[in-house]
Amino acid sequence: MGKKRKHSETQVIEPAKKDESETERPKRTLLGWKDKPEEKETESLPPHQGGFRNKEKVLVTCSRRINYRYRHLMLNLVSLLPHCKKDSKVESTSSKGATLNELVELKNCSSSLFFECRKHKDLYLWMVKCPSGPSVKFLVNAVHTMEELKLTGNHLKGSRPLLTFSANFDKDAHWKLLKEMIIQIFGTPKDHRKSKPFYDHVFVFSIVDDHIWFRNYQISVPHNETDKMARGGLDKMTLVEVGPRFCLNPIKIFGGSFGGPTLYENPFFISPNQIRALEKKQKAGKFAKKVKAKTRRKMHELSNPLEPDEFADMWKE
Repeated sequence: MGKKRKHSETQVIEPAKKDESETERPKRTLLGWKDKPEEKETESLPPHQGGFRNKEKVLVTCSRRINYRYRHLMLNLVSLLPHCKKDSKVESTSSKGATLNELVELKNCSSSLFFECRKHKDLYLWMVKCPSGPSVKFLVNAVHTMEELKLTGNHLKGSRPLLTFSANFDKDAHWKLLKEMIIQIFGTPKDHRKSKPFYDHVFVFSIVDDHIWFRNYQISVPHNETDKMARGGLDKMTLVEVGPRFCLNPIKIFGGSFGGPTLYENPFFISPNQIRALEKKQKAGKFAKKVKAKTRRKMHELSNPLEPDEFADMWKE
C-alpha cells in the first residue's frame, strides 16, 4: 500500500483566470448563433419590479337546448379568441350562477361568456368578470354566423385583434364600464401561448340606437413586390369583412358575478315575450274586426229585406 500524503504537501490548484480581453465563444441555439448575453429572467425579480403581465382567460359555455345558429355563433367566437376555454353545457336554472363561478375557478379563468337560450328563440349573453363582478346581461339580436355569411375576408387564426370603439362609449358611465369589460374580455393578452404576434384583423364595436353592433374586418395589405406598401402608407390598406355579425342590447348591469345589486337598468328594453304578445293582440284584433263586419252585414240584411219577386213561382208548375 502506498503512503498517505501529508496534508501540508497538498497544494490547492487554482483555476486559470480568464482573460477579460478574450472574446467568449458564442452559444449555439436552435435558431442560430446567439451573440448577445442572455437576459435575466423576470421571474426572479419581485412582483413590483417584474411588471404587469396580462393573464386573462375567458370561459365560453352555453345552456342546454340551445339553437344550432346560436351554437355556431358561440363556436365562431371561440375561434376568434385564442385565450378562451370552452366547456360543456350548463343547465339554465336559478342556481346557474354558483355553478358557473365554480367552473370558472376550476378552469383557472378570470372572465366568462355564457350564452343562454330560452324557448329555442331568444338568446341572452352574460358577460361576467369572476368571481367578484361586475356582470352584464345582453339580449342578442341580428345574428349572422361565418358559415351563413360566406364573406371573402380571411385572417390568421389566433392572431391578436385591434379593438375599435365609437365615440359614444365615452358619454355615459355605463357605456364606459361596458367598454372596459369588452377590452378585457375580447383583447388577446400579449405573448399568449396560443396567439400569434400579428395584428391582421379589427373588432369594431359601435353604438347605434342604444345597441352595440359587432363587426370583424380583415386588414388587407398589398404584399406584391411591385406595389409593396411603405411604412405608414395607410391609404393602400383596405378592410374586408370576415364575420360573424351580431347586435347586443344591454338589459342590466349587476355589481356581482351573475347577480348582485343592480347598477344600471335599460329603461328602453322590451322583452321578446311582450313583443310576441303585442303581435298576437294585433292578429286577434283583425279577427275581431271580421266578426264585427259579419254581424253588421246580418243586421243590415234583416233591417232591409228584399222585396218579393212576382215571377219567382212562375216556372214551378
